[in-house]
Amino acid sequence: MTTIALNVNKQAVELSAEPRTCLADFVRDKLDLTGTHLGCEHGVCGACTVLLDGVPVRSCITYAVACEGADITTIEGLDEDEVTTELRAAFTREHALQCGYCTPGMLVSARDLVLRLPDADERRIRVGLSGNLCRCTGYVGIVRAVQSVIEARRARSIAPLTNGGRTGLGPAGSGRAAADRSEPQPARQSPVPARESIAPGSIADFTPATVLDQGFTLAHPPAKVFAMFDDVAGIAACLPGVSLTSPPRPERVEGLIRVRLGPIAASFEGAARVERDPATLSGRIVGIGTDQRSHSATQGEIRYCLLPLEGGAATAVELSIGYTLTGTLAQVGRPGLVRDLARRLVADFAANLDRHMSGVPSGPKTSAELSVWSIVSDVLRARIARVLGRRSGAG
Repeated sequence: MTTIALNVNKQAVELSAEPRTCLADFVRDKLDLTGTHLGCEHGVCGACTVLLDGVPVRSCITYAVACEGADITTIEGLDEDEVTTELRAAFTREHALQCGYCTPGMLVSARDLVLRLPDADERRIRVGLSGNLCRCTGYVGIVRAVQSVIEARRARSIAPLTNGGRTGLGPAGSGRAAADRSEPQPARQSPVPARESIAPGSIADFTPATVLDQGFTLAHPPAKVFAMFDDVAGIAACLPGVSLTSPPRPERVEGLIRVRLGPIAASFEGAARVERDPATLSGRIVGIGTDQRSHSATQGEIRYCLLPLEGGAATAVELSIGYTLTGTLAQVGRPGLVRDLARRLVADFAANLDRHMSGVPSGPKTSAELSVWSIVSDVLRARIARVLGRRSGAG
């Protein structure tokens, strides 16, 4: 793996990748900038076109490691760009898009033409766009859209840029390649880890969208269980998919929850605050977390209360689990299924907790990743078994 440092859409990025990773895969897989499309992956169709130091390049045949220190602009980085805004309006007006797969790369290339062509010459526009293939429109509307933007800008006395801002030749047309490397380079800002973006004290109370009540019993006295709940690292070790990212502090716990739902992998990185009341043997954990890859966020609250059983020899643990989930992953949850999943997770947590408190060395190891599909399959099998049992009983 190689550490690659560059600026993407005006943000400093420093990530590890294989040396063979192309720029298109880097921005899509590492940064979730999926507006850059992959088509032929041979540098022919132009769907993957991005700006490298202001110059259009084929990101599918450009190694990410070759862009060290460069400025990359994807279609997402052109949201506020004046020329691209005019082109989007013209594409809509001239019916220049259908399926839209080629459109991001087409807009990047068209923007370059608008900046550097002196007039709206149809032949030069067609030559300039010849590296961007469209399977739907027949190009007529696209050419008209580019022509209309060039005409409008020249009518407003906006002159073309000589060579489109290119200052010299170099790898992938990068103007930076011809610059004097002996000149001091500006200091690069280090990316801020996701967990540091959650400021201390920012874990506020909230009203959960969903609240689930669960419970289980442990063959240990309440005082011992309550002391165990104060061992944050031990509790985290009993929860599938949960790991701590820094030593826990009394006022703040930082951690990571890894979830896999079929092809969807999410890592919710965040922080929580822990509250305890020894007088009532109760407590509360309030946390927040984000998954940058799926653009999902969650807020969670767990309230617990310990009640003595069997004259104090055992403990009933009453849980109230509240949460709010937003983003892509919020679309995959159904209330009934979520309740079954919570029941299964609480059962796994109780079993792991009992083994931990009993000092039992054997037993299944807590998974480093929460595989929801495996739990769903178990839940569905249990449901089918209940249905078949009812039918056989009725027969």
